[in-house]
Parts: sequence; structure tokens; C-alpha cells
Amino acid sequence: MSDKRDSGQYDEALRYHAQGKPGKMEIIATKPVATQHDLSLAYSPGVAAPCLAIAADPETVYDYTTKGNRVAVISNGTAVLGLGNLGALGSKPVMEGKAVLFKRFADLDCFDLELDTEDVDEFVNCVRLMGPSFGGINLEDIKAPECFIIEQRLRELMDIPVFHDDQHGTAIICAAGLINALDLTGRSIKNVKVVVNGAGAAAIACLELIKAMGLPHNNAILCDTKGVIFQGREAGMNQWKSAHAVETEARTLEEAMAGSDVFLGLSVKDAVTKDMVKSMGEKPIIFAMANPDPEIRPEEIAEVRDDAIVATGRSDFPNQVNNVLGFPYIFRGALDVRATTINEAMKIAAAEALAELAREDVPDEVAAAYKGQRPVYGPEYIIPVPFDPRLISHVPMAVAKAAMESGVARRPIIDEDAYRNELRARLDPTAGSLQLIMDEVRAAPRRVVFAEGEEEKVIRAAIEFQKAGYGIPILIGRKAEIHKIMSDIGVEGAEGLEIYNASDMEDREKYHSFLFDRLQRQGYLLRDCVRLVNRDRNIFASCMVAMGDADAVVTGVTRRFSVAFKEIQKVIDPKEGQRVAGVSVIVGRDRTVFMADTTVTNLPTAQELVQISKEAVEVARRLGHEPRVALLSYSNFGNPQHVTSDRIREAVCLLDTEELDFEYDGDMSADVALNPELMAMYPFCRLSGPANVLVMPGLHSANIASKLMSSLGESTVIGPLLVGLSKPVQIVPIGATVSDLVNMAALAAHEAGQ
Repeated sequence: MSDKRDSGQYDEALRYHAQGKPGKMEIIATKPVATQHDLSLAYSPGVAAPCLAIAADPETVYDYTTKGNRVAVISNGTAVLGLGNLGALGSKPVMEGKAVLFKRFADLDCFDLELDTEDVDEFVNCVRLMGPSFGGINLEDIKAPECFIIEQRLRELMDIPVFHDDQHGTAIICAAGLINALDLTGRSIKNVKVVVNGAGAAAIACLELIKAMGLPHNNAILCDTKGVIFQGREAGMNQWKSAHAVETEARTLEEAMAGSDVFLGLSVKDAVTKDMVKSMGEKPIIFAMANPDPEIRPEEIAEVRDDAIVATGRSDFPNQVNNVLGFPYIFRGALDVRATTINEAMKIAAAEALAELAREDVPDEVAAAYKGQRPVYGPEYIIPVPFDPRLISHVPMAVAKAAMESGVARRPIIDEDAYRNELRARLDPTAGSLQLIMDEVRAAPRRVVFAEGEEEKVIRAAIEFQKAGYGIPILIGRKAEIHKIMSDIGVEGAEGLEIYNASDMEDREKYHSFLFDRLQRQGYLLRDCVRLVNRDRNIFASCMVAMGDADAVVTGVTRRFSVAFKEIQKVIDPKEGQRVAGVSVIVGRDRTVFMADTTVTNLPTAQELVQISKEAVEVARRLGHEPRVALLSYSNFGNPQHVTSDRIREAVCLLDTEELDFEYDGDMSADVALNPELMAMYPFCRLSGPANVLVMPGLHSANIASKLMSSLGESTVIGPLLVGLSKPVQIVPIGATVSDLVNMAALAAHEAGQ
């Protein structure tokens, strides 16, 4: 616990959870409730109709309510992460987080429910009575052995899926990796010797699942803190451990591992030594899955074995056993066929689907996270990465088919292709693409200058940037002042920062000369350039990047965009043949839209609108979207005709003269661009679907629209991203948070690597 409090993320995590609306979730109505008529349908008297329909035919509850897309995430907080028994209230942030993951990865709506009891009977009865409200139950962070009893009893009592993810989620991902590791080493699960260290919920679930897949009972040795679980042992035993007791002379983990083929660790840090690894058979398979630190680190294994296949629970090593690869998609498939349970066949189907996915060629989005080197099925890629966009269409399909084949599905899938397309359409690619960008930055860290280095939130952001592994943060400011602020606010991490101040930098004269060469024919004397470099942090930071002493700049916390941009323009030019523009990424509930230009050009000409369109298209593609561009106006294809729309129509004509690989059209109003029903009134419109790139007619409308979207709370606005400069620079809004700064710095670092 103390280690976690001492970490740099502790205070930042508290701020993250407290800012705005406390917590991580809210409930939003999916039907309009704006008028009296809407209210009469949503509630009395109209709501009587679905009530009567459901009373007559209970299965129609899935047609008229959210039951079929709703999961309860339930805990009593007796085994929270690695923190122990924190109680029901202490578990709530974790359960909210789990609900967020369900929504993000599988578009499933969740309620987190924290039950203030450690009594098994009370817990079971409480959950049982809530069955009509949910399509599935995800049990979480309940200590063993109670978790086994609770899950088993609820599965017997309820006719909806009940799934303890701490057990089965880990088991399914572990099994997927094991399938591929056995394949790569030419083994069969029927004749390998397996050692499992740890006899808690996850370890026993892993062992039970691989036995269900064909591992003979006597080929596995289970160990706990007292050593090997052998037949006849009495100390520290229970019925779940006893089920896996075997006849063996081994009494310690060290003895059990000698000559073994597979090690599955779900125990504690440093439980395994190099000598134990040495003693294993040829081509050992070692899954050291203890969190946050594995039983033995991969680099230690590499020191004694060059033939091992290694997996851990950590994202900073290859082959991460991550539950998020499983539970969202398993529930998605189970709920879509209205399964009565999640059985062994469905778990094995999920594991096999994950294993098969790792053997396929990966998409570009995943390749980007590997320094552009496309990962290939092999010892360091046996498990898909969590942000692989194909997971949503592969795993639920496999689970749904297994449910149908095993007889637990109440609504079979009739058209598999249609179902697969429906799954793909559930998720917007933006979040996944952003994460993959962050992974790519970690793979090739950059030097990023935080120009306003004496601001508290900038200091915090720089430390978080460094701790996230994105690169080396450079603060511009007075070293003594920065250290004083760090001391006052109680943050650590100065050893990872570089601090520069122009007034005492030894070779600052090179920046003076560089800037004078640029500005001498624009009315500036050398002394003017010296003053600019020495006194203006944006100028100094930009000079560092322009001269190759850093890779990117982030600024904007203390100055308006126009002021900061004017300073940066003195140092950094646009890319040749391109135009600088601001592209705001607007992430809504069910779509992402890119809006340009929200920051730079006041009233763009037709030629400038063409360039802005191209810049926005590149941003959309970088974030995983196939662009459909709408050049917006208040009119629709000349109705009404007005001189203010002439520029838009001229821009479309100019685009027509080029060979372009994206859809575009205009002039059109925003509602027509975004609403397929309204767009259908114009059958000649070239867009094949709603626009996702909106090119605005002027800065005033673009800026107002993007800020309305964020302020009204319907969408999250990322950026605006500054594009088109020859060097990466991002200018955040004055009110930017620490998280905003970290994200924009990472995006600037990513651009530096392109």
C-alpha cells in the first residue's frame, strides 16, 4: 500500500477521479425527453404499454428495456486488486473502472454494486434478487474460498450468466497464450508437465480450464505458500485445493519445477529463482503473472535460458496476460444470444479465438505500437494486444457460437455476417487509436519541451509524461524556482527532468544567431533577437526544437492561443506546400468528428479550405478513421444562395480537379452532414455516410462550435491539434488539465516520430 501511495501517480489519480463530476460514470437517456409528448411516452401513461407487453411475455423485456445490454459488476471488497480487504466502499473505484472497460471495449452498460457484507448467504441472496434487472453478473474482487461458493450458488440459482472475472478472465487469457506457446514449441497439452504456483481463485481457475482443454490430472502440480499440494497433505487445505492434489515426491516449488515444461505463476514477486528456471525442461513456457511484479522478471529468465517463451501480467513486457482481452467480449457474446450461463465450452471458445487472432497478420493500428515493425506470431507475440480492433468481432462471435452449440443460447444468431458487422459498428476507433499512438511513443521516446516550466500543473504533467515512459521532459524555467514548487506541492521525480533557462544556458548564442538569421529582414536587430530568446520561453523552446536539441514543444497554459502561436511562428515555418491549421477531435457517445480549422485561419479562401481539408483528413486517418469530408455552410447545395457560400462551392470545385482518395462534398449544413435521414433528401450527395470531418467556413464558427461541444457536456474535445508546422508544436487551452498536457505532449512526441 505504501509503495502505491509513494508513486507519482497517486495524487494524479485522486485528481483524475475528483475533477468535474466525481467518479468515472454517468447515466444518459437514450431517448428524447424534451417535450411533454416525450415524457408521456417515457413515463406515464405511455410506459404502461411495454409493462403490459412484458407481463404477457417476459422475453420481450429484452426488446423494451436495457436488460439485454446491462451487466452488474458486484463486489464486497474483500480482495481488491493487490490491496487486500478494503471493504465495499473501498472497492467502488475499481468497480466503476471495470464498468468503464465494459463500455469502452464492448459497448455494454454497467452498474457497479458494492455489497456491505462478508456473509456468503447475504451476498448470494442479495444478488439473486436483482436478477430481473440485468443480463449478466460480473463478480469481482471477492476473496477465496468464498468466491468459489458464491459463484457456484448464483450460477445454480440464476438464469443469466454469472462470471467471476478474477478466476475465469485470467484463466481464459492464460489458456490462449498457452495454446500458442505449445504450438510454437511443438507440444501437446496432453503430455506436458505443468507447475502452478498460487492456489487462489485465479490459479485454480487456470488449472481447471487447461484440464478441461485436455491436460491430464496427474500432469499438473499445484503449489501454495506451504509448498506442493500432494495427496495426503492436511495443512492449509480446502476442497478446491484437494481437487488438484496429486501423488508426487515433490514437496517444494523448487522440486516441482525440476524438469517441468510449463510454469504458471499467480502468486507473489520473486517466488521463482534463476536456478528453478534452469532446472526446467527444454523450451520452457513461463507465465509469471503476479501483479504488479512477476514471480521472476523476463530479463532474469533471459540470463539463464535463451529458449523460453515468457508472459507476464505487465504491459511493458511482451505477451501481457490482460483480463480486458476477455471479459468485455465474453459478456458481449453471451448477452447477444441471451445465454443462461457462461460454460466451459464458451470459455474455451474465447481462449481459442484469442489464440487464433494472434496468429493472423496484424492491422496497421497494432503495427504502429511496435515502432512500425509489424508483430509476427512467435515467442514474443502469442497473445493479442488489448487495443487490437479485431477483438470485438472475433471473440464475441466465438462465444456466441459456443453458447448456441452447447445449448445455453435462448436467441441464436441467424446471420453471422450481419452479427459480425453489428459488432464492428459498436465501437468508435478513436480511443483505441489514441492508445496505440501512446504505445508507439513509449516504444520510441522523445525529448519534449514544456515551455511554461514554472507552472505547477506543467511540472506535474512533465513528471507524469516521464513516468508514463513517453520520453524525456524538458522544463523551461529557473531551476531553483521549479525545485521550490516541487517541494511545496510534495511531488518527486526531479531526477527524470531536464531544466533549462535561457539566461544561464552556456551555448544560448547559437539560438540568438539562428533567430537573427530568420528575422533580420523583418525589422529585428540582433539585440531584439537576443531579448526574445532570453525572455520569451516559447521562443526559447521553439529554438531548441528548430535546432535539434529537442523533438517537440507543448505550451499554452499561461497565454492565449493567438499569442503563443504568433511567438512560435517567429521560429518555426509551415511544412512545404502545407497550411497550418487546428483540428479539434470531438469524441461523442457514438461517433468521433474532426473539426477544422478551429484555431488559425479567420476566413479561409477556397484554396485554403482545400488545404485545411487535406490536413484534417490526415489527422482522421492517423486516429483510425476513413474520412468523409463535409465542407460546411448555412446553406445546402446552393439553397439559399448567398455570397458567403461561394467560397465553399469553389473549394469543392478545386477538390474536383485533384485525384483524391477520400470522400468530400459541400456546401451543406451541419445537420445534413451528420444525419443520414436528412442527407437522403439530397440523393446526389457524394458522401456514403455521415461526415466525420467537418471543414468549417470560418474561425469564428469553428471555435464557437468546438467549445460549445465540450462545454455542454455531450462530447469530449481533444485538442485542437496544431497540424502543418515543420516541427511538432502543440498549444493547449489556458484551462488545460494535467492530463490534457500529458496527452498533447505525447501526441507531439508521436508526430516527431513520423
